[in-house]
Amino acid sequence: MDFHKLSAFQLAKGIKAREYTAEAVLNHFLERTHRINPALNAIVVLKEDQAREQARAADLAAEQGKDLGPLHGVPMTIKETFEIEGWPTTAGHKGYRDNISTLTAVTVQRLIDAGAIIFGKTNVPEFAGDLQSYNDIYGTTNNPWNTALTPGGSSGGAAAALAAGLTPLELGSDIGGSIRTPAAFCGIFGLKTTYGLVPMRGHVPGPSGALGKRDMGVTGPLARHLDDLEAELDLLAGPDRDMAPAWKVELPAPTKKSLSDYRFASWLNDDWAPVDNEVLNALVEFCETLKRQGAEIEDAQPEGLNLEKSHRLYYHLLGGVMGPGIPEFMREKMKPLAAGDGDDYRSRFARGALQSHAEWLNKDEERAQLQQRWAELFERYDVLICPVTNTLPFPHSQDISSIDRTLAINGKAEPYLDVTVWAGVAGVAGLPAISFPVGFGEDGLPRAVQIIGPAWSEKTLIHIARQLQPSLFPDGLPWPPSAT
Repeated sequence: MDFHKLSAFQLAKGIKAREYTAEAVLNHFLERTHRINPALNAIVVLKEDQAREQARAADLAAEQGKDLGPLHGVPMTIKETFEIEGWPTTAGHKGYRDNISTLTAVTVQRLIDAGAIIFGKTNVPEFAGDLQSYNDIYGTTNNPWNTALTPGGSSGGAAAALAAGLTPLELGSDIGGSIRTPAAFCGIFGLKTTYGLVPMRGHVPGPSGALGKRDMGVTGPLARHLDDLEAELDLLAGPDRDMAPAWKVELPAPTKKSLSDYRFASWLNDDWAPVDNEVLNALVEFCETLKRQGAEIEDAQPEGLNLEKSHRLYYHLLGGVMGPGIPEFMREKMKPLAAGDGDDYRSRFARGALQSHAEWLNKDEERAQLQQRWAELFERYDVLICPVTNTLPFPHSQDISSIDRTLAINGKAEPYLDVTVWAGVAGVAGLPAISFPVGFGEDGLPRAVQIIGPAWSEKTLIHIARQLQPSLFPDGLPWPPSAT
């Protein structure tokens, strides 16, 4: 049976009904992993014996009529940056090569408590800090649609494994597009959640075992099926233990029935950070598809929001998130850059990484003003359509640092880190955003769209994608050549 073609939560129902066993499902995904993964290097840690033991326990529970939860006996992988007790968690950093976690991330525990069986971990860039997925410990992950290209990052291993049918479900994290870009590059669904909706405790970075909350970073689901995306979201959403006694989460349900009921705004390109024509053409065609289904779309963006200003604020705050992990000798080298008036990414990062708390508070107020502009936009429109990123999947580029790389956009060399510009639009404002495929080009690569909604509108974003699915992919998401 082709278990990889079934949704994760559908698999659980079959296991509980004893239509097939958890062990058979696990063996199916392990066989695919051993056969397909060598060309992709998506799954980089395996615990087969432990997973088989857990699968047999899940089957015994089903025989005894015990329900282990909505993911009863379902095997899945987890992004390597999430801690699992007794598993290596390196975040691709050589200094963490021997790190074995002593705790389990909150989100991973929620999946385990729902009956999931973790059988492997998927690859990431070092410290989840790149839009490619490679590191000195586990090597390079390849895109299942073209192995000469990157699957994106930092959840690149997760997205590649899902796209190739090596796992039925994954867990991602996103601070600069790390869920949305890999989803776009690999032709699957990815959901960046509202900041604070899903706990990040147990994610590296910060340091292994850290308890503090990090700015902007979020956790969210990755899936091949929209039903899985929503059902996993339901398991993940909710306060961490410190707030659980007084708070609960009840995400608003969609208030519109059909696409024609929604008010769409679109912001498809910008002169400051131009989008590659191949990406733009797909976005334009997507909007035409929406219009053919009765939707009304207007070109719009938050009043007073300038893409350059938004990205500068985002990148400054990102530097503040990453700054505490920088060694002191590197901080000393960065001081002249931070004090200067340079406008390159290296100088911008130095200013963010070395900012004072007073400076951060001023930037946080600037963000609050920006969030107000977004709230005003969503009084007039329900959601905003925009690119996930400015480029299609690109060839592996590892010879120089990300800050010095360039990417060809419409034949012109643009800064590599502009890949984060459109992802940062939602990231800096803490807004939810869904990335989903809208078609394929003549090059055989997926095309994707990002739809951003107001805070806590995850259910609406999924509903919109679900309404579009029959016209975009009536037979379900296509399978890459490597998945046969």
